[in-house]
Amino acid sequence: MDLRHLRYFVAVADEKNFTRAAERLNIAQPPLSRQIQQLEEELGVVLIEKGSRPLRLTDAGKFFHAHAAELLAKAADLKAMTQRVGKIDRKFAIGFVASTLYGLLPEIVRRFRNRYQSLEISFHELTTMEQLQALKEGKIDVGFGRLKSEDPAIWRIVLREEALMVALPAGHRLGTAEAPVKLSQIVHEPLLVYPKSPRPSFADQVLATFKERNLVPQTVLEVRELQIAIGLVGAGQGVAVVPQSLQGMIRTDVVYRPLDDLSAVSPIIFSARHMDRSPELANMLEVIYEIYDELGIAHVKHVL
Repeated sequence: MDLRHLRYFVAVADEKNFTRAAERLNIAQPPLSRQIQQLEEELGVVLIEKGSRPLRLTDAGKFFHAHAAELLAKAADLKAMTQRVGKIDRKFAIGFVASTLYGLLPEIVRRFRNRYQSLEISFHELTTMEQLQALKEGKIDVGFGRLKSEDPAIWRIVLREEALMVALPAGHRLGTAEAPVKLSQIVHEPLLVYPKSPRPSFADQVLATFKERNLVPQTVLEVRELQIAIGLVGAGQGVAVVPQSLQGMIRTDVVYRPLDDLSAVSPIIFSARHMDRSPELANMLEVIYEIYDELGIAHVKHVL
């Protein structure tokens, strides 16, 4: 049994028809039928109900189809990732969520670029979940995101936990208060969250922060991206809970206030392909930790 057998069977199972599957695979139908028969003989089980119209899978066939499709997807990911790692011309593509641009990412990249000038660097704004897929497809080499998730093809490290704060329209009653803002004080305000899709996203992280404290925002307005959320805050349409580094987005119509809850944080997560130990990744981590040390930012160092 090899990948060809898996690809042929998945095509037949997906199309529920040998003729359409043969057209999809660009082969003749008789050889396709023989390959499926050989696969059943090797496994010692019937995968397709004989004479069924339309074609139906047996219980064993359904089980095999699910796992075969997963294996083919992993093989495709492995091919793309290996091709990316093995490129002779050294290019380094960075995926990032928008909020990291207002923090230390620009300084990290600036120092990294100055130190390794022969490396061609490109940037791609992607949500955390989009970064994971882009890594597996070989489109980027490292991602800076905020959501924790598990994927066996990706290794991830939390660089640090960043405090959350609240963005208020200028003139808001809480904008000039001396004490930090409590989440309970804004629960009745229209809450702007982003991005609207794809989910899960930072929006879910913010909503979970309220839920963990037994708070339910009265009105939640989902918007497409960070800049729109802040623009609407400035227009007086609501408030937003954002990472502390967003103070770098200076606006005259928005006021940023700290939260009184030290456990209300958002992680900054470094993601790369599992088993990728390229020198570029190690060098970038070295630059990151160097900057953190200079600024006195608490972190745990990871060595590749």
